[in-house]
Amino acid sequence: MKPDGILKHLAAVFVLSLAAYMGFFYGLEHYRSHRGPWELTFGVENGGAPYLEVAHPRLKIGNFKLTFAGTNLTARLPETIRFDQPTRTNLPFGRVIFMDTTFLPGTVTLDLFGHEVECLPRVMIVDKHEEAWQPPRTITLSTVESRAARP
Repeated sequence: MKPDGILKHLAAVFVLSLAAYMGFFYGLEHYRSHRGPWELTFGVENGGAPYLEVAHPRLKIGNFKLTFAGTNLTARLPETIRFDQPTRTNLPFGRVIFMDTTFLPGTVTLDLFGHEVECLPRVMIVDKHEEAWQPPRTITLSTVESRAARP
């Protein structure tokens, strides 16, 4: 075989391999992110009680609100945070315990005033108890109440 023939075959294999790689990469990236991230709005009601609104438009989740009675905040809120990158950990209140954004919407677990709040596509878990995504819904949590005391 001539050297020109080998170079043409190598170039063809390279181009086909590159096209297959690009197709798989962008296909997987689309599958990973096509449903979109969780959108959490941190705010303060008129009386100063903080609240968290959970939304996910593609999963048709909205009007789901957690309020934290017994706490007053004077912060510049509301602020909506989209959990689409694993580096997004600065919150107006509370802290991120766990976040998996590999395949969106993923899982976001927060510690808010001593309460563990976990957002999953199937259900929300508040202090180890499942809460169905049935909007409109408001759950009021007391900051004095301990995790073990919640039924």
